[in-house]
Amino acid sequence: MYCGKIIALILPARNEALALPHVLNSIPSEIDYVIVVDNGSTDTTSEVAKDNGALVVSEQRPGYGQACLSGIDSLREIPPDIVAFADADGSDDISRLYELITPIAQGEADFVIEKRIPVETQALSHQQRFGNWLAVSLIRLFWGYSFGDLGPMRAIRWNSLSALSMTDQNFGWTVEMQIRALKTGLRIREYPLPYRKRAAGRSKVSRTLRGSVKAGVKILWVIFREAFVDKKPRIEKQPTRVI
Repeated sequence: MYCGKIIALILPARNEALALPHVLNSIPSEIDYVIVVDNGSTDTTSEVAKDNGALVVSEQRPGYGQACLSGIDSLREIPPDIVAFADADGSDDISRLYELITPIAQGEADFVIEKRIPVETQALSHQQRFGNWLAVSLIRLFWGYSFGDLGPMRAIRWNSLSALSMTDQNFGWTVEMQIRALKTGLRIREYPLPYRKRAAGRSKVSRTLRGSVKAGVKILWVIFREAFVDKKPRIEKQPTRVI
């Protein structure tokens, strides 16, 4: 418990047995519950997660967003005050997750996102850099808010997360959350944190042309759906940010 708040961390994982020990052993002590969502792994992801003290949720339906939704569902009976998300591949500096949690725990923000600062040339592919730039540019165009990133490591108040009514089951999860946070008027912060290439294994998305194209198309689809299906006015006052 941190600042009187119960905190849970959800880690979607598919075939991350090699990276998970490093990730799980780097998690700050402020985290009360760690949930690894095994998203149809064919390796020993579940066993490694259990051996390193994590709770395991099995979700055979593929998709990053689907794994996150299943992790959220596992918390509904006794929900935490704050829920965080991060990748299970070791690219996020998860030891600094508390820096995202602190503004929420202290009542200064509802939603805090990492702004990835690559410390290695291979940390973000060219496809990721371009797709990230295009997505945040479109968000600025439609909603008047300048995000710096679509970083996967993030923390949010449980009640705020519930209000977003998240639905995306795969690559559009992060951008859907950020857009709906704007629409519901959450107090948003971004915090710069170092970002590295994955600790082990190979990316299923960003390092393959097919995966990158699928992810890019889905992210754009989510942006245009949110812009034109559920129209809301631009944000006139920028939420608090950390640069």
